[in-house]
Amino acid sequence: MSTNEKWAEMNRRRFITNAGLAAAGLTIMPSMVAQKKRRKSKNDKLNIAGVGVGGRGFGVLKAVESENIVALCDVDWRYAKACFDYFPNAKKYKDWRKMFDEMAKDIDAVVVATADHTHAIVAAHAITLGKHVYVEKPLTHTVYESRLLTKLAAKHKVATQMGNQGASGEGVATITEWIHNGEIGEVRKVEAFTDRPIWPQGLNRPTEEQAVPPTMDWDSFIGPAQMRPYNEIYTPWNFRGWWDFGTGALGDMACHILHPVFKGLNLGYPVKAQGSSTLLLTDAAPVAQKVRLVFPKRENLPKVAMPEVEVHWYDGGLQPLKPEGWPAGKDMNYQGGGVLFHGTKDTLVCGCYGRRPWLLSGRKPNVPKTLPRISTSHEMDWVRACKESPEQRIETLSPFSEAGPFNEMVVMGVLAVRLQALNKELEWDGESMRFTNIDDDETIKTVISDGFKIHDGHPTFDKEWTKPVNANEFAQELIKHKYRDGWTLPDMPV
Repeated sequence: MSTNEKWAEMNRRRFITNAGLAAAGLTIMPSMVAQKKRRKSKNDKLNIAGVGVGGRGFGVLKAVESENIVALCDVDWRYAKACFDYFPNAKKYKDWRKMFDEMAKDIDAVVVATADHTHAIVAAHAITLGKHVYVEKPLTHTVYESRLLTKLAAKHKVATQMGNQGASGEGVATITEWIHNGEIGEVRKVEAFTDRPIWPQGLNRPTEEQAVPPTMDWDSFIGPAQMRPYNEIYTPWNFRGWWDFGTGALGDMACHILHPVFKGLNLGYPVKAQGSSTLLLTDAAPVAQKVRLVFPKRENLPKVAMPEVEVHWYDGGLQPLKPEGWPAGKDMNYQGGGVLFHGTKDTLVCGCYGRRPWLLSGRKPNVPKTLPRISTSHEMDWVRACKESPEQRIETLSPFSEAGPFNEMVVMGVLAVRLQALNKELEWDGESMRFTNIDDDETIKTVISDGFKIHDGHPTFDKEWTKPVNANEFAQELIKHKYRDGWTLPDMPV
């Protein structure tokens, strides 16, 4: 039986077993039983596995190298060689499913840093096996996957952390405290941007089929996405710019840049979304894009009201216009992006990761520190949480209970861009994960290729379009992917 078939059968059996127990009025939580057997004291070391270790995963593992790194999994062993050499005693794999089959009992926690489209499937299975998980940003590729990880983490009571390191920095806490203390008044508009992409975007899908390198497991890289021929443009690193594998500049950077917005303004699900961009292709994220998300009024805080707020996003070199009073010559971009909180009393400005917050008025607030800070790294704080019992655990600063809903906000921006051809502001029902104003008979089509050619010095753009498809079905596929045969998520109502 192939690995795909084994995992499909395992999920089928898990579903049947859980359904039978539910019918009998019983519940079973194998992950909790396993977790209790493996519970560590603060002085014990975790056994950590890494999945996707050639890029960011290597950095995360080095940040937790005081623990036992027991297994390393990557689809590209050439790209992962530096990590393999750094942790020579760890067992090496190309397929994470085989790693779990062989080493589940020896693993306490898993670091997931694969391409975006496989974050959820690896993390979800790890959680159901009782493993603590650290997942690089963006948490998931879709809204549904974010909702699933949020609920699985709560059910199995594992320690979780998304890799948006700014969550553990001083800036996010300071910004939140300033806003909650009423220092800038009510906020009805926020503008945020990044200087990304710094990888290729806006490209036609390659037509050349290249030979798969002997060090690459292409089937495992494709994972739950639809199979396509190998081409070196897709991976490593460049996956960010391709819709099947990444989420573009917005998905890559908004988890860093918008986190103080989500946390400081107590945001939940948006109710409206609208996007626009440079040429939108079927396969690749655009070169530049703009998004507006509208969030409803939230419960007022003791010192400040929380009215309806618009969050505007820019990338690809676009920035908000400088507000009145902006210091001449000052660069709005700090370490990859920036945020403007437009309050009724003042404007709060910060850089990427919430760093260097300051007020446009020049005033320096003197606000009590009411939110938790950590004295260790974002990664090691997760390690600390892994070693605490669920009953006594102090949550990390980006647990899935927060990172999941936050990531839904981020990928909602991606949805707004990919559905821009409907030419209207989309209305979103967050609880049921559906758009409420896409008519049943509406259709949508996208550009397969820009058709750019030059003949006798004259350019032409003979665009190739997809056939029109039902817009609701297209949107639903973006909200919850249909996985390729043999690749499944754990079944759980969300």
